[in-house]
Amino acid sequence: MSVNPGTDARGVDTAPLLTFDSVGGLARSFASSRGNVGWIVVGGRIVLVWLPIYALLAKALAPFAAGVTASVVTGIWLLALRAALSTYFTLGPAVASAAGTVTGLVAVSALDLWAPGIDFSAPALAETAAAVFILSATWEHVVRSIVKHRVLVIGTDGCASDVMEELAGDHRAPFTIVGVVGEHPHAAPAGIRRLGPLEELKRIVEAQRPDIVILTDDRASAWAVEPLLDLAPMGFKVVGVSHFFEHALGRVPLRHLTPAWFMSMLHLRQKPYTRVAKRSFDLVVASLGLLVVAPLLPLLAGLVRLTPGPIIYRQTRLGEGGRHYRMYKFRTMRADAEESGQPLFARERDPRVTRLGRLLRQTHLDEIPQLWNVLKGEMSIVGPRPERPEFVELLEQTVPFWTRRLLVKPGITGWAQLRCGYAYDTDSTAEKLSYDLWYLRNRNVVVDLAICAKTVSTLLFRPGR
Repeated sequence: MSVNPGTDARGVDTAPLLTFDSVGGLARSFASSRGNVGWIVVGGRIVLVWLPIYALLAKALAPFAAGVTASVVTGIWLLALRAALSTYFTLGPAVASAAGTVTGLVAVSALDLWAPGIDFSAPALAETAAAVFILSATWEHVVRSIVKHRVLVIGTDGCASDVMEELAGDHRAPFTIVGVVGEHPHAAPAGIRRLGPLEELKRIVEAQRPDIVILTDDRASAWAVEPLLDLAPMGFKVVGVSHFFEHALGRVPLRHLTPAWFMSMLHLRQKPYTRVAKRSFDLVVASLGLLVVAPLLPLLAGLVRLTPGPIIYRQTRLGEGGRHYRMYKFRTMRADAEESGQPLFARERDPRVTRLGRLLRQTHLDEIPQLWNVLKGEMSIVGPRPERPEFVELLEQTVPFWTRRLLVKPGITGWAQLRCGYAYDTDSTAEKLSYDLWYLRNRNVVVDLAICAKTVSTLLFRPGR
C-alpha cells in the first residue's frame, strides 16, 4: 500500500486521559495525513522483514556482514511482497502476504545457491519465511485498518453514485472519498462533498492530493486528461469505474459492463490460467480430498439412508460451454421435494430439507460426491456455482451477461459463494455473477489456493449457508 508524502501534518488535540477509543482516534487522525504516515508504512515493512532475516544470518556471520546480507535479502523479499500486495489486494492482506512470502522464499533460495558466503539451511529458511509471513500479514492488516487510500471521484453521473454509495456504506474498506468533481451529483450519499466543477480540477487535485482518481464517464475522462497528466508526478493512480470495482471490491459492476470488457480477457498481455495448470490443480486437490474424507463416506451414506429416498442425489447441471452433465450430491431434501415436476429455486430455511440434510448443508458434506465430477473433468474445485438448465431462460432474461459464466467449468466452491453465499433468486444471482466475472478474469493458481483456504476457514469458523 503506497502512501505518498506531501501534505502538512494535521494538529491533534490530546485529552488528559487516553482511553482505547481515544488512542484509536488519534491513530486515525495521524494516519489521515499522508506526509506523517507514509514513511512509517514503508519503514514498518522493511523492519519487520529485515529482523527475522538478520536473526537467521547473525548465527553464522559477523554482525556487519549479517546486516549487509540481511539488507540485500530483505530487498529481494520486499519486492516480492510489494508485487503480491498490489496483485492480490482484493483477496486480503493474509493471502497477499502469503503469495509474496512464497515468491520471496523462492528468490532467496536461488540466491542461496549462487551467492558465495550465504548458506541457509532448509529448516532455518522455513522458520524465517514463517516469521516474515506472520509479521507482514499482521502489519498489512493494521495498515489497512488505519490508513485509508484517498479517493477522488471525477464525474457525477450514475457511475459516480454507485462508487460513492459502495464506499460510503463500507466503513471497513481501506478507502475514503475526499469528494467529487463535476456538476451537482445525483443523490450523493451524505457526507461526500462536491469540491467544484471540472474547470477547477487541477486546483482540487493539488489541494486534496488523492491516491486514486476515478473517472466515471467519457466527458470527465476527456476533460481530465491534460490536468491529470500535468499532475502525474504527484503519484496518484487513475482508473475507470469497472477497474476500481475489480481492484477494490473484487467484483465487476454489471450495470457498467460492455462487450469490450470481455475482449480484454483476450488481450496479448493477459496471462492465461492454462487448462493444463487448472486441470492439474483440480486432480491433485480432488484426489487428496477423497483420501481425507474416505473414512466418512460409509457413515454419511448410512445416515442419509435413514430417510426415504436415494443416498446419492443426481441432477442435471450446466457445465463449461453450456454442456449438460450429471452432478452428484448426498441427498439433503425429501424424496418428493419436486413432486409437482416444477423446478424450484432452493430457499433459505427451505422446508423441503431434512433435519440431517440441514446439517450436511451447513458443513457442506453433501458436496463430497462432487469430487467425482471433478475427477471426471465435468467440474473444477473452484469456479462459478453450477446452475440447472431449467432456469437458463429466466436468468438470461433478467441477469445481463449471465451466460458468460459458462466460459469456465463450474466449481464446488468459488469467489461468489464466499462473498455472498448461495443464490436463492434472480436478484442474488445477479450479485453472484458480478463476483464470478471477477474470478473469470483474475483466476490463477494463487487465486484458487486462496479461495480454497478461505473456504476451509469459513467452514471451520462460520459454518452454515
